[in-house]
Amino acid sequence: MPNRSTDILFLLVKSLEKSEKRHFKLYITRSSGKQDLKIIQLFDALDKLPEYDEKLLLKKLNDVTKPQLNNLKTHLYKQLLASLRLLKTAENTDLQLSEMLDHARVLYNKGLKLQALKILEKAKETAKANHKFNYLAQVISLEKKIETLHITRSTLDKTESLANEALMISGHIDRVVKLSNLALLLYRWYVQNGHSRNEQDEVRIKEFFTKHLPENPETITDFYELLYLYQSYCWYGYIRQDFLMYYRYSKKWIILYQQEPMMVNVETGHYIKGMHNLLNAHFVLRDFIGFEQTLHEFEEFAGESAALIHDNFRAHTAVYIDGAKINYHLMRGTFKEGLSLVPEIEEHLEEHRLFLDPHRILVFNYKIATLYFGNGSYEISIDYLQKIINGPGDLRNDLQCYARLLHLLAHYELGNDEIIDSLIKSVYRFMAKMKNLTVVEEEIFRFLRHSFHIPARQMKPELEKFLAVIKKFENNRFETRAFSYLDIISWVESKVYSKPMSEIIYNKYLQNKHRSALRKSA
Repeated sequence: MPNRSTDILFLLVKSLEKSEKRHFKLYITRSSGKQDLKIIQLFDALDKLPEYDEKLLLKKLNDVTKPQLNNLKTHLYKQLLASLRLLKTAENTDLQLSEMLDHARVLYNKGLKLQALKILEKAKETAKANHKFNYLAQVISLEKKIETLHITRSTLDKTESLANEALMISGHIDRVVKLSNLALLLYRWYVQNGHSRNEQDEVRIKEFFTKHLPENPETITDFYELLYLYQSYCWYGYIRQDFLMYYRYSKKWIILYQQEPMMVNVETGHYIKGMHNLLNAHFVLRDFIGFEQTLHEFEEFAGESAALIHDNFRAHTAVYIDGAKINYHLMRGTFKEGLSLVPEIEEHLEEHRLFLDPHRILVFNYKIATLYFGNGSYEISIDYLQKIINGPGDLRNDLQCYARLLHLLAHYELGNDEIIDSLIKSVYRFMAKMKNLTVVEEEIFRFLRHSFHIPARQMKPELEKFLAVIKKFENNRFETRAFSYLDIISWVESKVYSKPMSEIIYNKYLQNKHRSALRKSA
């Protein structure tokens, strides 16, 4: 197949919007004065290719050899980035601060020290207003250099203030680095392993979290320090399946932006991720009212300039909203309505595939498979589960396990008795190898093995026994792992009460929503 994913220039060209393409052509022709530059010919040829194909590209560029093509591509890549930087500077605080620093350095190197200091003062104000302490450190470093090497007639108070600021910023950056590292490593742990599986995982995570958490976190007041602190607690709670903690810190994450609204435009990516986590917290807690309110707010945000200004923001906002819509139907049991969204969602995934990681696709495949399973469309559910089973095995060991378990249940529903026995053995071995077997999974395997020898007329009492056994573990944190991925209780209840799984879940939704409304009105 054409190697689209590995050619970085082709990916960059394909990510450009019409306005960005138009700006690039104006930028490059202004700087060169020639309309027929080879670089523009290469750009146009790449733009027209549906997939990257170097042989076809060389045919389109008649007078370009393969060695020349590599040099042209490198030059075009640099020019595209320069053009985008120029176009996007006004939209991005980091680019504005970089530009001011560059201008100050140019002026200083020209010997215009006082002009450089004026720009640095302006840069300092911008950095402070936007909590950009990394840039503030660079600004103060250059200020100190100028003040140390030259007589600028600055007051003693100003130089002392500069020294104190440098110390304060150094401490802040150190705390941000530690907190952001903690949040990043916890997130990586979750992507690799999912929720904690047992007491050993719990002890390991708790020790890691406690070791890396800064002292006296309650004294933290800065935006970025609080942001990474809340993210750390958020992932810590989610991994441990302490979903109330997960909700509280997801909520704090969003409240932080509500207290400083201008930061939504400065750190939009973190805001989008925070809204996604808050929606997920409502979902796992089955807080239907909170979920619907947050989803409405997120959909409104999706139409605002902050969400539309960058490709990444636009893509991730759309994808997170699509994921929330699936969750909405999963927790209500309205599987058929949810499936009507799948074609549109898959169009969005294709549209934004340049900006999505394999983990995100993995999650969508599992959620869509669950919709089909709940709707009784077991063959199609198996098709989606196969994408996970045959996909990358180094992501989400938990989803790899539960995809196989759901795959087994789908074949069980289809009555594929000739392969069930071998599937039970292979799935059991896989889950045991991944240390993903809890008491609930052991009971599922025990029931499936036993069910082969039970006449159809005696199945209902056995299902009732199975249901009574697994319901005992409904409030056990380490055993509810299975319930987070598979609504196994509703599946068994649908068989006990001879009702569709969708009806069982929808009735629970109505009861829970009523109770939730009563609590909120009390």
